[in-house]
Amino acid sequence: MITIADRAAGAVIGALIGDALALGPHWYYDLEELRQAYGDWISDYTNPKPGRYHSGMHAGELDQTGLLIVMLLRSVVENGTYVEEDFTRRVDEELFPHLDGTPMQGPGGYTSQSLRDAYRRRVQQKKNWKEIGGHADTTEAAERAIVLAARYARDPAAAARLVSEHCALTQSDEAVVAMSTAYNCVLAALIRGEPLDDNLSDKLMNLVKEGTLPFHAVTANRLKHPKPGDPDPPRAGKFSSPDALLTPSFIAEAARDSGIRIEPAWKVSIVYGMPCAIYHQLPAAYYLAARFSNDFESAVLHAINGGGQNMARACLTGALAGAQVGLAAIPERFIQGLEGHDELISLSKRLGELAER
Repeated sequence: MITIADRAAGAVIGALIGDALALGPHWYYDLEELRQAYGDWISDYTNPKPGRYHSGMHAGELDQTGLLIVMLLRSVVENGTYVEEDFTRRVDEELFPHLDGTPMQGPGGYTSQSLRDAYRRRVQQKKNWKEIGGHADTTEAAERAIVLAARYARDPAAAARLVSEHCALTQSDEAVVAMSTAYNCVLAALIRGEPLDDNLSDKLMNLVKEGTLPFHAVTANRLKHPKPGDPDPPRAGKFSSPDALLTPSFIAEAARDSGIRIEPAWKVSIVYGMPCAIYHQLPAAYYLAARFSNDFESAVLHAINGGGQNMARACLTGALAGAQVGLAAIPERFIQGLEGHDELISLSKRLGELAER
């Protein structure tokens, strides 16, 4: 039996491995160009090519999103809990002084739109942290919040609340925060041992109806329409629609339906879209994690080999896959090839211990 501690650690390390695996082949939207640069199948960490994203960095290093995950991981482990002020202080002191508001600047070789927006509002406009969220529709906040989903997996209400508050630091679009929160609610459920299957969304919707998750339950069980005279369901939190919680089970059902095949599986990037936006990224991650529920390596490598914004796809997939198999089942070569793996494994295990309490 896989423990919650092992699943929580596996989720965080899985996310970091996915991030680092994409460092070399990141941002190739021309798949023929990707194959020419890295061959027919990328199976391990690689160096970025000269002149490409992350040029000058080395195989196994983390990009800026990965570094932010580690920053939050250190903060939570050192405090034993999530302290927003401690995390934001670290960003103010450890990241923002190295940025200038342009994309190709700062640790990790690239700064996402949401972090550039946050930098400009926080550093240049002197706004406080409650005023710097931007409208980027990317997964940057969802990836960072993986640490919180892992830490609070046993408490779905706390996980959802803290994840949504944390995502709102850099995201002001309610739909993006809702999807980011839903992804981490799914991740927390997997860490608790729930399978990523066609029943998971029903379980999450039951938590909505109990008032545990901050979504609005519009329909009855199994999406049955409301009957005349039925009252408007009570709202639990600020998110009006529960649809972001329904996506995972539909995707999982498709992944296991013998009449629906994406072959090879890396072509999921073409089916759902290669770009950065969260509505492209989450379905692909759910699909790969559901299809390869017991095979971490296949899940993350198909995420990488799909090209485009494969760094976010692999990070999100890696967390879901790592939560399902646990840290002990992640291939050793991926752990040993990850820069700073000794510290990262130690921090992730300590986070897992906190999660199991």
